[in-house]
Amino acid sequence: MIEETTHRRRVDDPDETITRELSIPPPLGWESLGMTNPGKVRGVNEDAFSVDNANRLWVVADGMGGHSAGDVASQSIANAFNGLDTTDLLSETANRIETTLIELNQRFQDMASSGGDGVTIGSTVVICAYRQGWMLLAWVGDSRIYRWRNGTLHQLTQDHSQVEELISRGLLLRENAESHPAANVVTRAIGAAEDLYVDLDYCDAQPGDRYLLCSDGLTKEVPAPEIRRLMGQDASARHICEGLIAATLNANARDNVTVVVAKAHAAETR
Repeated sequence: MIEETTHRRRVDDPDETITRELSIPPPLGWESLGMTNPGKVRGVNEDAFSVDNANRLWVVADGMGGHSAGDVASQSIANAFNGLDTTDLLSETANRIETTLIELNQRFQDMASSGGDGVTIGSTVVICAYRQGWMLLAWVGDSRIYRWRNGTLHQLTQDHSQVEELISRGLLLRENAESHPAANVVTRAIGAAEDLYVDLDYCDAQPGDRYLLCSDGLTKEVPAPEIRRLMGQDASARHICEGLIAATLNANARDNVTVVVAKAHAAETR
């Protein structure tokens, strides 16, 4: 079974968030891993990722702007979140993630202006951060976050893209999105505009959950049923990542592809 509905709750009320954090289930342990591959066509890998197991924070960034622009942007994002100083509070973590992305947006804008050649230095990004029973989600662009739970693959993010806007307005069928002329046009990215708007959401996390963060190099090549099958394997995060990358390379692999898999399990108690 595959669901594609998205819940869009912003973490705007710190008091409400704290109340929720005080009535949480037992903590979870995590096994996570990330992999990236340039694909079959691109000469440069403009994707980057960060797996910060100690901080329970995972990132995938998909750069744009070509060599020495997109790859710099995506790697700068990954580096900024690897070891980011956060707390156990969901609301505070959300604030720090958003602030960091806004600062990166300004940095990329300044870099592009100083270059003087009109090249955009930008990147999409998806971020997951586990805090006391809740998974915080943050995203800009068309990279995605999925959750596999009890045999269901659920897309937790909504693409910031022209085709997604057309679909939401009833002007385009989802099955026709990939063949649309604007299929690769994103409406938000870090560094693309002076003002940045970050989507934030959160959901409960349970033992057995498997989260997938990925660039569109995966979702444009591998159909959702195959992603669900691979995510549902009784296997390690490494094995699942290898399967997802292999499935992309067995298809056209026209773009770079990056995946991060985080598997939740009941934490050991003493």
